[in-house]
Amino acid sequence: MKTVILCGGLGTRLAEETQIKPKPMVEIGGKPILWHIMKIYDQFGYRDFVLPLGYKGEQIKSYFLNYHMLSGNCSINTLTGQMDYEHQSHEDWDVHMFETGHETLTGGRLKRLESYLRPTGTFMLTYGDGVCNVDLSKLVAFHQSHGMIATMTTVRPSARFGTMEFDGQQVASFTEKSQTHAGWINGGFFVFEPEIFDYLEDDYTILERYPLERLAKEGQLMAYHHEGFWRCMDTIRDKQVLEEHYQNGQTDWLNILLSEKVFEE
Repeated sequence: MKTVILCGGLGTRLAEETQIKPKPMVEIGGKPILWHIMKIYDQFGYRDFVLPLGYKGEQIKSYFLNYHMLSGNCSINTLTGQMDYEHQSHEDWDVHMFETGHETLTGGRLKRLESYLRPTGTFMLTYGDGVCNVDLSKLVAFHQSHGMIATMTTVRPSARFGTMEFDGQQVASFTEKSQTHAGWINGGFFVFEPEIFDYLEDDYTILERYPLERLAKEGQLMAYHHEGFWRCMDTIRDKQVLEEHYQNGQTDWLNILLSEKVFEE
């Protein structure tokens, strides 16, 4: 099953980083967040990726074109140009990169892939800026069980503020806002049937507007509730939080199957 990762947006709210690189190439723990997202799918055996490119897409192309050489040791003969590689990465990915325009919106980028994706059947899609520890096997099984066109993974938004009670001017209590008391939001990590393309019009189609709204009205959009870890790298603060998670070894999204195995034991 193919996995589409949207990689073409401008990432304007992360301008501190995206002035010089596309958002999916912003690094967490020395690796682009795009790499982290791909590792989530890799854990479940999904290794066939489709990347619709836009803003500074050439940097993403360069990353994967040089991936084999840069991921391990190499030797070169300066006379012949012959290169030898050793200790290469363990990633075995097929990465298909498509130019989909600088100004194209989310639904438009997907629409441009119709001739490539429609014949392949069911496919997955996510954004190039969010990680979570969703069980993709269960997500796909849920999608296949209901027979509708689309499944959206819904998550609780990250808690950003605490709540306080006062005694006059004195703070009587402070409680960090619980994520479980927040509503559900779109967390990405979709599963789509090819019929999704019938709901996309042109480059200016926003996937999250008319297409998903119409699918919901027609009863063709199902929600897969994910209560576990989820984080979207929308701002520089979000990047810092994810970096802190990585440095503290709290990479829930990179150890999904291991974590589940330990939990079961």
